[in-house]
Amino acid sequence: MISYFWTFDNVARVIRIAPSQLVRTISSVIKETNAQCFDVNGWLSSGYLPTPTIIEAAQALYGSHSVADITRSEADKPCIVTTSTKINEIIRYSKERKRKSICFVTGVPGAGKTLVGLNVASEHSTPDDSLYSVFLSGNGPLVSVLQEALARDQKKNIDIPLKDARRKTEQMIQNIHRFRDAHLDGSTPPEQVAIFDEAQRAWNVDQTSAFMQKKRGKPEFLMSEPELLVEYMDRHKQWSVIVALVGGGQEINTGEVGLFGWIEALSNRFSHWDIYYSNKLFEGAYVTDGLSESSFSKAQSMEELHLATSIRSFRAEYLSNAVHHLINGDDRSTKVEISSLESLYLIRVTRSLEDAKRWIRGRQRGIESAGVIASSGAHRLRSKGIFVKNEIDPRNWFLNCFEDVRSSNCLEEVATEFQVQGLELDWCLVAWDADYRFTGDRFEYWQFKGSKW
Repeated sequence: MISYFWTFDNVARVIRIAPSQLVRTISSVIKETNAQCFDVNGWLSSGYLPTPTIIEAAQALYGSHSVADITRSEADKPCIVTTSTKINEIIRYSKERKRKSICFVTGVPGAGKTLVGLNVASEHSTPDDSLYSVFLSGNGPLVSVLQEALARDQKKNIDIPLKDARRKTEQMIQNIHRFRDAHLDGSTPPEQVAIFDEAQRAWNVDQTSAFMQKKRGKPEFLMSEPELLVEYMDRHKQWSVIVALVGGGQEINTGEVGLFGWIEALSNRFSHWDIYYSNKLFEGAYVTDGLSESSFSKAQSMEELHLATSIRSFRAEYLSNAVHHLINGDDRSTKVEISSLESLYLIRVTRSLEDAKRWIRGRQRGIESAGVIASSGAHRLRSKGIFVKNEIDPRNWFLNCFEDVRSSNCLEEVATEFQVQGLELDWCLVAWDADYRFTGDRFEYWQFKGSKW
């Protein structure tokens, strides 16, 4: 008699049986769960479509899978595939007609903008490709983790030295600041196509000029980062393409210029460039000061350049609503939103770090990831053994095996918002400190300096 141990979501723990016991075991499970109907043929012919993490998606694309193969469901495919196809059409048109073009790709949070960019770059990732492309991001942890994940995957699949695999992946995915510095000497980038992730976060004139003057010894430098990057790609004599992936309302740091910086650069110095965009660009969070439809009077609108469906957070489509209500101090609305998520998205609160770790470990299955995350301002968590000032290597934290103490899954090393942006965990232990506290009827942000808040 086989006994089953059922987990919190009614999935049994893995058991080991002999091949001869398979039919009997399936019948036993059906009986124990009171299953009314089990369509064997339907089950065998159905697809297995888990949501890939950005790391898994990048590995699949780099391994020559199509973007359609790695989307979650048939409903997601049209948006992702259509946008990728339209970008490739613009690239080929620009090459054939010897045009210089920029296309702005917008999308709701988690819609797959980065995935689209990686797809375009991976299709033309070798220097001898006439459409040679590069994926650029200012998100250092994301870049290093993706580079390392692809390199390790290549080493395993085609048995090449890790250093050679790293050299290849570092060509396809680059830190935007490294790309910027590499061509300050007036050289032309080898890539004909440049994909800029989170393009709205590029630096304005003041921020870029101050950096170049102080850090790079360029006393006369007076350009914004968008202007500089367009100028680099404009050095190609015949054609080039920029794909700007634009997130809404995410120019969050000092000196980030938003979409306006790109339009200003194109209007002032590069009016010969063709501009492609979606009219969704003028809705809500994408709009920045100085930007209007008149700025795009000579541009071409294409609805395919907007990603409207979230593929990352389908389980918790309204989680952002719950967070919004929580921050606003509306406990009643927060409770309503969270209760609607309860069956798919578990949220628990405890004052015991050990209880939290035990709870997560009791729910982790297979290769599901877990990790401790906290605000970079959570300095007093030190008393609990959580050191936010300790530097972690995101490559080890996200990619190493479960037994490695540097892995997120050991729940020992903590990552801050700067190390996890753009990457994913299945189970998060969010350690909350007094740097963000509820006082009276609202939340307040506090800083710890010296020996007190």
